[in-house]
Amino acid sequence: MTDDLPCDPPAESEPPFGGQDELRALAAPRRLSVDDHTFTAPALPGTFRLQLFTAPGARPVAVATQIAGEEGMSLMNGAETFTGAVWERHCPDQDLPPVWVERQLEAQGALEETRFRRVVFAGADRYRPHGPHWSVITHEQLQDLVGATVATDRGAGYVPRPAEPDPQLVFAEFAVARLARPEPFREPACMPAGVPWRRRWTRQVLPRRGDARTCCWYHGGDWHTVNAMALEILERARAQSVDPDDMEEFATAHAAEAAATRWQTEALTSLFSVSNAIQPASQTGYINGQHRAQAMLEAGVRRTVVLHYVDET
Repeated sequence: MTDDLPCDPPAESEPPFGGQDELRALAAPRRLSVDDHTFTAPALPGTFRLQLFTAPGARPVAVATQIAGEEGMSLMNGAETFTGAVWERHCPDQDLPPVWVERQLEAQGALEETRFRRVVFAGADRYRPHGPHWSVITHEQLQDLVGATVATDRGAGYVPRPAEPDPQLVFAEFAVARLARPEPFREPACMPAGVPWRRRWTRQVLPRRGDARTCCWYHGGDWHTVNAMALEILERARAQSVDPDDMEEFATAHAAEAAATRWQTEALTSLFSVSNAIQPASQTGYINGQHRAQAMLEAGVRRTVVLHYVDET
């Protein structure tokens, strides 16, 4: 199989990595046509130095260099995405992706030697290579391949990518019926099988009030009263711009002002504790709060307060 076979459709693969023979077949005197010290593209999850070597009739060779620990995706994890981005931007008329070589530099001060690695893809649809395989290529072999000098550093034009902002804590009102189904755990007597959807909607129409149980603390009080207080606290806290880390103390003061019982105070502050609040998982399930959710669903509570981590933007 030769390098100039079309790759879509049907998708063709690169020739298998054949060591010196394959490198000699790809070698040609190329020129450095692109030296971008902070190559990126829309939605690309990272940056790297791109040296692109081209020549008429020869397959382009892309050399990507990155420092370990840079903000964003590493070269190894992003091999397909990064290669596709360079292919689409700089050599869109090529049937195959550029010959891809990467070098992940160790952070400054590390003693481990870093090496160039040739990445061969099992196949490629247009701008979407897949099935990467890595093999070491020496600096001398790389320069013989491109027929030109290849820089080994990150480049003087490299500017570290700004760190992503830390996610922000946000307490928010949430419909209890939308909480994920709790899974049985730890307390089989009071959490035998979660709360089925049919029963949770029935409880929303016909809520149970004042039906405390002795099986556990979670079922031992009136969540309707507690959540009514919690929603009032949430509204007051927003009006006063209370920091999320201060919400537990703010709720405690409100409970004392309202002459809440000990159980109500404990339940209320648990909803505003950054370490103990009900926190739905990003998909389905919970990071925290299953047992309280179980008790609220069984009682037919309609609205509660949950904790989210959200991007600053």
